[in-house]
Amino acid sequence: MKKSKFLKVILLTTLPAALFALFSAFQKPLTAQSSTSVHLTMGNPSSASNSGSASNNLLLVKSQYATSHNCSKGIPNWVSWQLNSSWLGSAPRQDDFRADTTLPTGCYRVQSSSYTSSGFDRGHMAPSADRTNTIANNSATFLMTNMIPQAPDNNQGIWANLENYSRDLVNQGKELYIISGAYGIGGTGSNGYKTTIDSNRVTVPARTWKVIVVLDRPGLGVSGVTNNTRVIAVDIPNTQGVRNNDWRNYRVSVDTIESKTGYNFLSQVSNSTQSVIESRVDNL
Repeated sequence: MKKSKFLKVILLTTLPAALFALFSAFQKPLTAQSSTSVHLTMGNPSSASNSGSASNNLLLVKSQYATSHNCSKGIPNWVSWQLNSSWLGSAPRQDDFRADTTLPTGCYRVQSSSYTSSGFDRGHMAPSADRTNTIANNSATFLMTNMIPQAPDNNQGIWANLENYSRDLVNQGKELYIISGAYGIGGTGSNGYKTTIDSNRVTVPARTWKVIVVLDRPGLGVSGVTNNTRVIAVDIPNTQGVRNNDWRNYRVSVDTIESKTGYNFLSQVSNSTQSVIESRVDNL
């Protein structure tokens, strides 16, 4: 008799039925991925799910981040991740851009070469530099399901500056919960305006957005979010010409991004607190 089966027999004969039922429940595979991922601590903005089939709201939960993938557009709707000092280290940038083989049959797998000569960067949503504690974690950020076609001036300039600022906050002892994505159709890269690349299989978004919840220290979780919690939200055009612009000039309220995308951010936070922090525009 296998050990697990023997253990259940012992439990059946020695514990009340209710307690055994509870034990058995924990043996079953968890189908609600959102309940197991630290990266969805603040919520699942689009109620993404993974049915194992192609979808335009397909939940992919990695150890390093969680994302809602849009199979029709070939890009994520959003990517969500936790950032604190435990994720940072000295692992080098891997640059191993590659297709995500976990995508189900019927969902187009964007290749590293899909962006070649497009005029757009393979723009990370969860940044490589946010995952430097191990080589494996850094490598995971180079899956193409973590990329959007991003104008070089956006990706390499203003966007990178906000990413650096986020890590500065972590180096001050903060813990961040970050959600990033894009909306709209049509952006301007180094080769001009395009609505799609890769033979129309990858959509070029018009805008890039990010929501950053700043907690005073690691481990606070949702209970650490109060009416005074700082939330940074930005909405930046996916175009050339913004490289040297200050990301602070593109700050908006979370409510504004919700109205543009249709997503529900910070859904795990109490409604009363949401109403306060989502209507406010960061000014620090």
